[in-house]
Amino acid sequence: MPVPLTAPAPVRRIRFDRNELAGAFGDLGTDLPLLIGVIAASGVDSAGLLIVFGLLQMFSGLWYGMPMPVQPLKAFAALVIAQKIPGRIIFGGGLAIGVSMLLLSVTGLIDALARLIPKPVVRGIQFGLALQLATLALKEYVPADGTAGYALAAAAFVVTVLLLGNRRWPAALVVIALGVLYALVFKLDLATAQRAIGLHLPAWHVPQRADIITGAILLALPQIPLSLGNSILATRQVIHDHYPERQVTVRQISLTYALMNVVAPFFGGFPVCHGSGGMVGHYAFGARTGGSVVLYGCLFLVLGLFFSQGFAEVVQIFPLPILGVLLLFEALTLATLLRDLATSKADLTVALLVGVLCSGLPYGYLVGLVIGTAVYYAMRRGWVGLGK
Repeated sequence: MPVPLTAPAPVRRIRFDRNELAGAFGDLGTDLPLLIGVIAASGVDSAGLLIVFGLLQMFSGLWYGMPMPVQPLKAFAALVIAQKIPGRIIFGGGLAIGVSMLLLSVTGLIDALARLIPKPVVRGIQFGLALQLATLALKEYVPADGTAGYALAAAAFVVTVLLLGNRRWPAALVVIALGVLYALVFKLDLATAQRAIGLHLPAWHVPQRADIITGAILLALPQIPLSLGNSILATRQVIHDHYPERQVTVRQISLTYALMNVVAPFFGGFPVCHGSGGMVGHYAFGARTGGSVVLYGCLFLVLGLFFSQGFAEVVQIFPLPILGVLLLFEALTLATLLRDLATSKADLTVALLVGVLCSGLPYGYLVGLVIGTAVYYAMRRGWVGLGK
């Protein structure tokens, strides 16, 4: 009599444990400074921004069942901070980029772009982001608290190296605990914390036509190349690297990107994207399911509902050197993705070229995307030769 085959255990899409909790902090070093900077520069209501950001995290974690967080649009945020762009134009620009991405998705143009842009260019975009994150960590975050900050960062770095990959004692949780202890001893201001407490809800916004047009020109156009490269193509590549059994397409990623940004502006939410760096950060610190992103979203939801009044002041008590160490390991993990190009001198050269262009030039992601793709096909046709 034949022995019945045992069905394989189903892959869990959502799990809540200490590793998912540790992974939830993998992208904190990128998101917090951008959100604080946007609130300070634009004067937008922090309650709406934080609550919507948290809800979109939870949506992404539940929808994909993977550590697929959402992030503030980086180029968009940088322009808002540098030019102090008001909220009404932020919401108009967010709606514009959401509609643009929706059109790319429903028409199938996003699939054509995915077929055109080769893997070495995508790896180069990831490497460029790694260079930017590492620079931010080492030049701004780690030195932020002077000598004490350097000592704290060194301790956090050693702890992370010793515990990275440890499922029983997740590195990120230990490092975050170290940061909290430092904040309680050296930085806690009870008066500021008490002033921040109170229930707040998001307000309703309807973007006007003039603000949508202005936001599209000032904010959405500079963001689209970065979104195509890092938020969609590079994220799809990371999913293929870590979850080869999941058939997630660029059209699916661009569709959820679009839907989030079509909805968020009406509730005061800042425009967001998916991002390869965020996913790598969650994965590197232990996350394997969408549970880490749901937990991450809960953090921002609680902050928005109960602590948004003094959000910028409250989060300043958490030491930046700790965020710098988390950000540095996210960057290192991104950079190591280049290893699958090591056997091809030509492909590795294209990836390194794209990475340097992305990290070092204004509109670098657009420049890197175009030049890298052109160089790749020139090599394939024999117009430029480096050999294998």
